[in-house]
Amino acid sequence: MVSKVQLDNMVINVTGFQQEFIDEKRKITFDFKVRSGEEYHDITTLLYKQTFDVKVPEKNIEFRGTISNYSTSITNLYEEGNVGDFKLELVEVK
Repeated sequence: MVSKVQLDNMVINVTGFQQEFIDEKRKITFDFKVRSGEEYHDITTLLYKQTFDVKVPEKNIEFRGTISNYSTSITNLYEEGNVGDFKLELVEVK
């Protein structure tokens, strides 16, 4: 079971990790929680880049990936104490 995904230099604790191949490109999907404040700022700043060096150490996976789908359960993580459920889908860039 995968518990961590690294995007560039940021390690994210994940749940619900899935992997598949579409047209010979790797696609991974995973869920993670984001807390309001600095954590929210750091993750959204990273996600704005859209393309990352992706590593999944527990599966020996490394590839360059871009966001193909993204969602969150909450849009106002500026309020202290809020936690959002994020879902991220990354597809390999060839």
